[in-house]
Amino acid sequence: MLRHAARLLLSLVMIASVVLVGGVLTAGTAQADACYTWNRTLSQGASGEDVRQLQIRVAGYPAYGQVLAIDGSYGPATAAAVTRFQQAYGLSADGVAGSQTFNQIYALQDADCTPVHFSYAELNRCNSDWSGGAVSAATARANALVSMWKLEALRHALGDRAITVSSGFRSYACNNAAGGSSTSRHLYGDGVDLTGTPSLCTLAQRARYHGFNEILGPGYPDHNDHAHVANRSSRFWSAPSCGI
Repeated sequence: MLRHAARLLLSLVMIASVVLVGGVLTAGTAQADACYTWNRTLSQGASGEDVRQLQIRVAGYPAYGQVLAIDGSYGPATAAAVTRFQQAYGLSADGVAGSQTFNQIYALQDADCTPVHFSYAELNRCNSDWSGGAVSAATARANALVSMWKLEALRHALGDRAITVSSGFRSYACNNAAGGSSTSRHLYGDGVDLTGTPSLCTLAQRARYHGFNEILGPGYPDHNDHAHVANRSSRFWSAPSCGI
């Protein structure tokens, strides 16, 4: 309750900080966010760390079968993802990231930059420091953050229904204990296993729209009790019982 109340207060403060200048809504100087604050409107042709931070937040809106590059370059794919994000939240959908878009992002994230419905603790039940996997601890943690924002988009597309994470990052030791593949994406931090409701097939089917190049589910060996989503360099989807 306190967390939600604090988030509501933050949203109201941010809305109050928006001022009308020459008939155009722009962010006021009081606008700030505990995680990351954007200080300029972003559109095609822009580049930089602020673009990369935006791409992380809209990574779950690349369109069916696509994956948005997190490269700090605001090209057509980023504009299209921003447009879908704007449409998903009832904003003016023009592919330009301005105060309305940023305010919506601020309302969706916690101070550690994770989306409000997911946490680093959920994505790592293996150890406390993200070490021991196939990539550096920093890379594994960063990969998990992108996966969380994709899951936030998936959750919203499913009517803001809760999604249960049963497994995320694994070190080699944790992966061996779980009987995971030696090439498991869990070792990279972006692999996530989902259980509960919505149904596993619903999760797997809808995940195709939200930036996951790897989707495994019912009908694929050892995946009848969960849906697995991850990123990888090429697409591999297999959930035969779900028509995938």
